[in-house]
Amino acid sequence: MSADAQHKTRTLWLLGMLHAMTHIFNVALLPLYLLIKRDFGFAGEGQATSLVTVLMLSYFVPSYWLGVLADRLNRKKLLSFGLALNGLGFVALSFAPNYLCAVAACVVAGLGGSFYHPAATAMIARLFPSGTGKAFGLVGIGAGVGFCFGPLFSGWRAGMLEATRGAAAWREPVFELGLLGVLVAALFYWLADEEKSAPVAARKPVHADKLFPTTALYVFFFAAALAFGLRDFAGAGAGSLSSLFLQKARGFDTRDAGLALSVLYLASAIGNPLFGGLSDTGRKRWTFAVLLISTALLALFPHVPARWAIVVLGAIGFFFLASYPMVEAALMESVPDAVRGRIYGMFITVGGLVGQLAHWFAGHQVNRLGDSAHQVQSYFPLYGALAGLLLVSLAGLPCLHAIRKREHLTK
Repeated sequence: MSADAQHKTRTLWLLGMLHAMTHIFNVALLPLYLLIKRDFGFAGEGQATSLVTVLMLSYFVPSYWLGVLADRLNRKKLLSFGLALNGLGFVALSFAPNYLCAVAACVVAGLGGSFYHPAATAMIARLFPSGTGKAFGLVGIGAGVGFCFGPLFSGWRAGMLEATRGAAAWREPVFELGLLGVLVAALFYWLADEEKSAPVAARKPVHADKLFPTTALYVFFFAAALAFGLRDFAGAGAGSLSSLFLQKARGFDTRDAGLALSVLYLASAIGNPLFGGLSDTGRKRWTFAVLLISTALLALFPHVPARWAIVVLGAIGFFFLASYPMVEAALMESVPDAVRGRIYGMFITVGGLVGQLAHWFAGHQVNRLGDSAHQVQSYFPLYGALAGLLLVSLAGLPCLHAIRKREHLTK
C-alpha cells in the first residue's frame, strides 16, 4: 500500500472512531428519561427529553461558525478539542444538582460535539474525490457503532445500578462515557496525521466570500437543508418516542429499551457502507429508495407485536440512517473544496434547528397523552406524523441535484 493510501485509510478509521464517540453522546440519554424524571422530580417527561433537545441544538446551532474554523484552521486540533469538550460536558452533567445545571452541562457537551461534522466532512471529501459515497459510508460505521453502544451501555449500566442507586443510577453511565470521550480525544490527537493540503486550484476561493455565486443557489440550498431537517426531525423523534413508547406501552424496562434502541442504530453499521458504496453509481436513486422504505417502516412500527419491535427498529436503522452518508456525499460533491466546511456547517445548522426539537416534542406529546400513554393505539398518530415528515423530506433531493448542476455550469 502506498504512503498516500496508508494516510487515507488511517485518517478514515480515526475519523470513524471520533464519529462513534460523537454519536454515543447524542443518544446515551435516550433510555434514561424516566430515571432522570424521577431523580430531578420533574412533573412530566417533557423536561427530561428537553435535555436532549438542548444538547442537540447546542450541537447544531454553532455548526456554521465551526465550518468557518474548519476551512481556516488545523482540523486535527479542532476535532480533538471538540471531543474533549463533549466528554467534559457529560462529566459535568453526571454531577448536575438541578435542572439548570443539567441544561448548562448539555450546552457544553453539545458545543463540543459541533466541532466534528464540519471538519470531518470536509476532510473526507478532500481525501476521496472519487468513491466519496463509499468513504462516507465507511465512516458511517462509526456512527452506527456509537448510536448502538450509547443507549445499550447507558441502559444496561443504569438498569444494573437502579436497585442500589435508585433514580440516580443514570449518573454513573453518563460520567463513565464522558471520561471515555476525553481519553479518546487524547488518543486521536496522538495518533492522527496532520491533514495534507488541498491542491492549489482547490485552495483558491471560487466565489470570494460568498458560499454561492447566485441567489437561486442559496434558495435551493436552504430548501434542501429545511427538507432534510424534516428527515432529522422524524429520525430524532423516532428515537425519543420509541424509548417512551416501549417503556410505557410495551412494558420494556430501562435495559430492554436501551437494547432495542441499540439495534435501531447497530443496523446502520451495515447499511451505511453498503448503500454509501451503491450510491456512487446513482446517488439520487438510492437515497430516494432508502427514505421511501424508511417511511413505510416507521408508520408500521407501532402496529407490530412487541416481539417484532426490535426487528422493525433494526430495519428502520438499516435504511433510514444510510441516507446520511449519501446526502453528505451529494452535498460535498456539489460545492468547491474551499467552502465545504462552511456549507456543511450551515446545512446542519438549519437542519439541526428543525430536527432536534423532536426530542422535546416527543416527550411533550407523550405527557399530553396522560393515562392513555400506556395504550399502544395512542401512538399511531404520532408515528404516522413522523412518517409523513420523512416523506416530505424527499423534496430535498431535487434541490441538491439543482445545486450540483448549476455550480458546475458557473465554474
